[in-house]
Amino acid sequence: MSGFAGQFASLHRLAPEVHLCLVGILIMIIDPFVGPAHKRRLGWLGFIGALFGLVGVYSASQHIGAAYSNLITNDGFSIFVHAIVILAAALAILGSLDYLDRERIQSGEYYALILFAVAGMGILAGANELVTAFVGLEMSSISTYILVGFRRRAEKSNEASLKYFLLGSFATAFFLYGIAMIYGATGTTYIDAIRQTLAQNGGTLPGLVVLGLGLIFVGLGFKVVIAPFQIYGPDVYEGAPTPVTALLASAPKAATFALLLRIFYVALGSASNFWFWAIWISAVLTMFIGNLAALVQTNVKRMLAYSSIAHAGYILVAFIASTELGVAAVLFYLAAYVLMKVGAFLVVTHLGQQGEKRLDIKDYAGLGFKEPVLAATFSLFLLSLLGLPATAGFLGKFFAFQSALQAHTVQHGPWIIWLVVIAAINSVIGAYYYLRVIISMYFAEPSLDYAPSSVTPALGFALFVAAIGTLYLGILPARVLDLAKAAATSLPILR
Repeated sequence: MSGFAGQFASLHRLAPEVHLCLVGILIMIIDPFVGPAHKRRLGWLGFIGALFGLVGVYSASQHIGAAYSNLITNDGFSIFVHAIVILAAALAILGSLDYLDRERIQSGEYYALILFAVAGMGILAGANELVTAFVGLEMSSISTYILVGFRRRAEKSNEASLKYFLLGSFATAFFLYGIAMIYGATGTTYIDAIRQTLAQNGGTLPGLVVLGLGLIFVGLGFKVVIAPFQIYGPDVYEGAPTPVTALLASAPKAATFALLLRIFYVALGSASNFWFWAIWISAVLTMFIGNLAALVQTNVKRMLAYSSIAHAGYILVAFIASTELGVAAVLFYLAAYVLMKVGAFLVVTHLGQQGEKRLDIKDYAGLGFKEPVLAATFSLFLLSLLGLPATAGFLGKFFAFQSALQAHTVQHGPWIIWLVVIAAINSVIGAYYYLRVIISMYFAEPSLDYAPSSVTPALGFALFVAAIGTLYLGILPARVLDLAKAAATSLPILR
C-alpha cells in the first residue's frame, strides 16, 4: 500500500508534465481525423492543455516533496518556474492561431510539440539528478528543433532549424561530458548528493569537478543564449515562425536558468570562486554584444533577438549574487521578462503579415495613428524591456542590481559593483533601439502601402494578459516578489 501511495504522490508531484503530455498525445491522436478547415480547433485544445497544465501546477503545489526516487524535486522553486513557462506557452499558442492560418500551415502537430516542449522544460525546473535533467533538456530541445523549421517552404526557417539542431546537439554533448566528469569525481549524479560529497572533502575541489563545471556551463550557456555562445541565437530567432520565437526567447531561457541555479547554487555552491569569474565575464560580454548588435538592426524581429541576449546578461547580474535574494531576483526577472518579451513578439507576429515580409522598422511608421491601441501596447512592452519605471522591466532590473550589490564580499565586492555599473550603462545603450521603434510608430509618416489587419480576439486576449501582467509587476510587485522569495527559500543553497 505504501508503494502505491508513493507512486500516487509522485504522479501528483509530476502533474504539470502528465497533464501537458496527455493533452499533447490526445491532439496527435485526433489530428488525422480533423479536416484542414477545422485544424484551428486543435489550437484551442492546445490552449486548454496549457491551462490544464496550470491546474497541474496547483495540484503539485499541494504535494511538495521528492518524486520517483528523488529524481524530481517538487518544491516552491520548481512550482514558480513551472507557472512561468506554461504561461509563456499558453500565450504563444493564442498568438499562433491566426499566424498558422495566414501561413497555411495549421496543424495539430504544432500545438502538441509546444506542450511536449514545455513538459520538458518543467522537468528541467525540478530535476534533482543530472541525467534526468538531460532527458528534460532533450525533450524540450527536440520539440523546438521541429517548431523552428515549421515553415517548411521558407528557406530561412529551414536554415534556422538546421543551425539550431547542429549547435544544440553540440551543446548537449558538452553537457553530457560535464555530467560524466562530475560523476567520475563524486560517484553520483544526484544534485543534493554531489553537494554532500563535495562538503565531505572540506571544500577541496577535484580537478574533474572543475572541468565538469566548465563543460556544463558551456552546454547550458548555449541553451540560454549567453556570450560567447550566442552566435546562433539571432539567426534562429529570425528564421523561426514568430510565435515560436516568442516561446523560444522566454520559456527555455527560464527553465534552463532554473537548472543552472540548481547545479551552481546547490550542487556546486562550494565552487563559487571558480564559477564567479565565468559568470562575471559572460555577463559583461552578453550585455555588450546584445545591446551593441541591436543598435544596428533595422529588422524588428532580429533587434528583439539581440535584446533577448542582452537581457540574459542582466539576469546573470542577479545570478552572481549567490544568495537567496539573488535567486528571488532571478525568478522575478524571469517572470517579468516572459510577459514583456512574449508580448512584444506577438505584436510582431501580427504586424509581419503573410510570409513575415513586414519586419522592418520603417514598416511600423505611423502605426500610432493606424492602430493606436496596438501601438500603445507595443510601446508598453518596449518601454518595459528598456526598464522604464512603473513597468515590470524596471523592477526586474532594480531587484537584480540590488541583489548583486547587497551580496558583494570583500573578495569580489569591487568586481560586483563594476558589474552593476556596466549593466546600468548597457541599459542606457538599450534605450536607443527601443525608442527608435516608438519614434517610428508615432513621429514618422505613415506607410501608404501597409494597412495592418484588425487584431483577433485570441491574439487580443494574449496581448491583454501580457500587458496587464507587465503593468501589475511594475506597479504592484509585492505579491509576486514574495512568491519568488518563498521559492528561493525552498532551494537549499550554501549559506
